[in-house]
Amino acid sequence: MSGVTWGGSLAGVTNPDVKLGYNAPRNGPDGKPIPTPDSSLPSSVMVQLVSSTGSTTFPPIDVPINSTTTQLEALVHNLLNPDSDDDSDDDDDEVEKKKKKKKRKVESTPYAFYLSPHINPSGTTSTPEDKELTTSLLDAIKSFNSLATSTSSPPIVSTEKTLTVTFQPLAVYKVRPVTRCTDTMPGHTEAVLHVQYSPSGRHLASGGGDTTVRFWDTNTALPKFTCTGHRNHVLTVSWSPCGTHFASGDKSGTLIIWDPSTGASKFTYKAHSKWITGISWEPMHRNEGKGERIATSSKDGLVKVFNVRLQRVLFTLSGHTDSVEAIRWGGEGLIYTASRDRTIKVWGAEDIEGTKAGKLVRTLTGHGHRVNTLALSCDYTCRTGPFDHNGLNDGSADAMFARAKSKYTEIISQAPERLVSGSDDFTLFFWHPTTSKQPVKRLTGHQQAVNCISFSPSGRHFASASFDKKVKIWDGRNGNFLHTLTGHVGAVYCVAWSSDGRYVVSASKDSTVKLWEVGETKAKETLPGHADEVYALDWSPNGRSVASGSKDRTIKIWKH
Repeated sequence: MSGVTWGGSLAGVTNPDVKLGYNAPRNGPDGKPIPTPDSSLPSSVMVQLVSSTGSTTFPPIDVPINSTTTQLEALVHNLLNPDSDDDSDDDDDEVEKKKKKKKRKVESTPYAFYLSPHINPSGTTSTPEDKELTTSLLDAIKSFNSLATSTSSPPIVSTEKTLTVTFQPLAVYKVRPVTRCTDTMPGHTEAVLHVQYSPSGRHLASGGGDTTVRFWDTNTALPKFTCTGHRNHVLTVSWSPCGTHFASGDKSGTLIIWDPSTGASKFTYKAHSKWITGISWEPMHRNEGKGERIATSSKDGLVKVFNVRLQRVLFTLSGHTDSVEAIRWGGEGLIYTASRDRTIKVWGAEDIEGTKAGKLVRTLTGHGHRVNTLALSCDYTCRTGPFDHNGLNDGSADAMFARAKSKYTEIISQAPERLVSGSDDFTLFFWHPTTSKQPVKRLTGHQQAVNCISFSPSGRHFASASFDKKVKIWDGRNGNFLHTLTGHVGAVYCVAWSSDGRYVVSASKDSTVKLWEVGETKAKETLPGHADEVYALDWSPNGRSVASGSKDRTIKIWKH
């Protein structure tokens, strides 16, 4: 087997049986030259690679200090599959063919890498936070050590010690960036206020100021059903994770549950005395696939939890002293609500250890003004339930429940449930809400109110949108700031992620939708076409299209 060029020696590999069969690129993943080590730094360092779940730990390996993420990815592939014989299947039996198919699948998996510090920066006592490798190991070491308060301070990452690098698998599939409008769907006679794809990504629904809910055929771009049960603006809509129920809430406080296969109303209830601000379904993995419970928040300061099958209120959550602006039903049996009273409350959604359904668990404080928006690291997983990125599920109720539970277990094994809140005080707060009422971090940078936050499907990143015309990208593991996305010339109302987490779209008062690639600060695409402000936005879970809803009364579909 031929040798491997890393830009440095691999003679010090601790395990000589590991075969590293790949050709190292001359440039990093961003196309820029691989960084050259400083003369004061060694040419190689000892690295111990650890999986994000902790289930796999490799022995320390001597690697060049300027190793890129691409090279580390190739190293992980070979460590996970050390048998790098010829891949030809011609003379193999079925068992060997299956082994090689599995190997090729492993080798196609992309990874993110995180470097752990050895010590806290001088003068701090907080828990050290890992730093993501975006270009190379050398750049991450330099970035860490630049935090040292003086030249006499010990390095935060010492090249004389073994470095711990955590690797986390990313989505294997890739979503193609949307670049053009393929369909314009008229029908609403007033502004389109909310759009949402079904968990499978195969169906689309919208709510508007004309009091209607509309279900659309995504293949023909024609309306399937126009539903007229509301008597006031439809402000918020939500599909159940199983895709068999659809809920809408209006400005008069009425909640309607629809059958999306027929457009018929299943259940109408005057839930609140003022308008409904949010709807959240119980995650499928918490209810054995029944999809029966739903929670609503309102300007009347109350939250109500309903059983859709029984068609009755199970309990009312009262405790906020002002309008409840946002609601999330989490994956750990808790409901989170954000209010104009500047607090976030954590409620028990079921009887579990130490928690009673309908009872207040804790109150999160810190914001100086009303809290407008909430996002959970597991939002995408809870929303899509049993469906995979192709919009497929396993069929039976038991199988769907098992699939939803498996998906949630996988994402929560990477990190515990995280919550981010956004406020009129221009800040975001990063929380571990299942265990603590103290914020992990206060995030600053926006210059006007924060009105939308969204986690990427893996929870690796989250995006915030603000009236300051900017979108910011943050590290979903610890809340660290990463990038500011500039280009909109009006307030940004909402953001949505592609299912592979590589792209974000944003909708603005400036009548455009913009597409951003994670890691870049300038828009990859600007998508004009709407004649007025864009209020609503969603990216289909199957990754195939983006839907935007506007004050101009139309919905536009964007594809590659």
